[in-house]
Amino acid sequence: MSLAVLIPLFPLIGFLINGLGFRRVPKSLVGVIGSAAALASFACALSLFLNFSGQPEVAHIFDWITIGDLNISMSFQIDQLSLLMLLIITGVGSLIHIYSIGYMHHDEGFGKFFAFLNLFLFFMLLLVLGSNYVVMFIGWEGVGLCSYLLIGFWNKNTNYGNAARKAFIMNRIGDLGFLLGIFLIITHFGTVEYADVFSKVAEGGYESGDKTLMYITLLLFVGAMGKSAQIPLYTWLPDAMAGPTPVSALIHAATMVTAGIYMIIRSNVLYSLSPETLEVIGWVGTATALLAASIGLLQNDIKKVLAYSTVSQLGYMFMGLGVMAYSSSFFHVMTHAFFKALLFLGAGSVIHAMSDEQDIRSMGGLRKKLPITFITFLIATIAISGIPPFAGFFSKDEILAHVYEHNKLMWVLALAGSMMTSFYMFRLLFLTFFGEFRGTHEQEHHLHESPIAMTAPLMILAVLSAAGGFFNLPHIFGGHASLATFMEPLFAQSHVAAHAPDEATEKMLMIVSVIAALVSAAVAYVIYVSKKAVPEADGTETGLQKVVYNKYYIDELYDTVFVKPITALSNILHSFVEFLVIDLIVEGIGKLVKGISGEARLLQNGTTGYYIFAMVISIAVMLIWGLRIFILG
Repeated sequence: MSLAVLIPLFPLIGFLINGLGFRRVPKSLVGVIGSAAALASFACALSLFLNFSGQPEVAHIFDWITIGDLNISMSFQIDQLSLLMLLIITGVGSLIHIYSIGYMHHDEGFGKFFAFLNLFLFFMLLLVLGSNYVVMFIGWEGVGLCSYLLIGFWNKNTNYGNAARKAFIMNRIGDLGFLLGIFLIITHFGTVEYADVFSKVAEGGYESGDKTLMYITLLLFVGAMGKSAQIPLYTWLPDAMAGPTPVSALIHAATMVTAGIYMIIRSNVLYSLSPETLEVIGWVGTATALLAASIGLLQNDIKKVLAYSTVSQLGYMFMGLGVMAYSSSFFHVMTHAFFKALLFLGAGSVIHAMSDEQDIRSMGGLRKKLPITFITFLIATIAISGIPPFAGFFSKDEILAHVYEHNKLMWVLALAGSMMTSFYMFRLLFLTFFGEFRGTHEQEHHLHESPIAMTAPLMILAVLSAAGGFFNLPHIFGGHASLATFMEPLFAQSHVAAHAPDEATEKMLMIVSVIAALVSAAVAYVIYVSKKAVPEADGTETGLQKVVYNKYYIDELYDTVFVKPITALSNILHSFVEFLVIDLIVEGIGKLVKGISGEARLLQNGTTGYYIFAMVISIAVMLIWGLRIFILG
């Protein structure tokens, strides 16, 4: 179990070396140190996975907080869920570190960037390794801090700083709900250890629909809504594209945004007994998937399209959780980590070649100049669109099948979102890599394929995006659903399980899903390749198109409903309350005391005769007062 301690320790050491000495460590070593730390963690995680006995193990590090009967320890839990998360985080994280060596090489904050990446990895590993909710919360808050540092990395740009603050504040809203959920767990169960809480639930005779469990799960879900960007706390994630592209890949593909899904799967015993909460999760996920997908249809910033795609795919994961398809939801977490990291890194390769241009209207024809980037981006696009036999087909199909059994309307909406996903992703692919180049002559002159440090991770992720679905190949294709079988012990204490359709129905659903994806891709091809259509310039949109292009004005709505009233109240408090309470009362008392003291100090004139005179007068007054009391008494 010492390996479990080393897994987060390596990135922490990398952070300390690069963070404390980033101006002294040679630039040639910074990337090596940061990447080596991530790779060392991956090696330890892989070793734990290969030697896992099948039984959960807890590594106790030290006792931390003891208050009465409540004992909170710093300890790590190694089981099926934490092992899989460790492999995804350290594996994809290592590739992103290596990619960053090439992408950030010319940045003046190179050392600081790798320090922040390593620190982020440390907190994310702490989040998934903890054996209790408090250790999870430490990692939860840590990744929130690091996302603030990484999103606002180029802090000389005011807009980037605003995006970082927006992400930090919106996450704090969700974190408050998570924290209240933890307090309720402590109050009700007297412990925060996963094993103890779940065993008390399993042995306590709790019935489905228990109100206390419903309140706990709803509060925890509020935390998940913030971290995993669900309605209404999703608007921070598209703005988070302000950070360097490797940050987008790390935070928005494989790690931080999946923390909410991890937390709910970890707490499946509580959620399986809270059908009301599950229904809320399912419909919030559905609404998020549809809303974000529709916005992605008309975006022209290559990273914004991928950002709304991430929000939409997270919605599908929550949809799966809402129908208790826990292993299917996690399967999509894994495949999404592969193809979405590839898409972001591919977008970074394009931006690198285009001299920091991100508008797809200024691209076109790049497949000839960037063949590796194009092929890998094509694989990721097919994967996320749900076209077989690539990874996204298997994981998304599992979720859709369970959703179909749970609620037919939810399935129809999910299918519509899937069609939009295929359309906007192929739209992005065609506008970026097909047709004629639409950028400047200067940009065209400098077009080139990215260096090996950037293309090697692309190729590895492309293989995983193509073959990742075979990790959980379903029985109807002759597979053994290996991932679901491996994760099955995690759900042994849950009282109910998701309903799966029969084989004939599942095949029918697959065919419908694939046809929908192919039709959407074909429509995108006709519009953007055959007809060579290019999105119009900003400001020319009208009607519904304008509403969707401006993201339904949700940010403006939040600004009107929340930001402006709070700002107005703050101005009132500043203008009147500060004057009346602080200036008049607080400062008035201070000035009064100061004035009296100023007059009283005049009595201290340093003349001995004056002091003797004052003493005699004082004694006389006291004698007269005492005599008066004696006579009258």
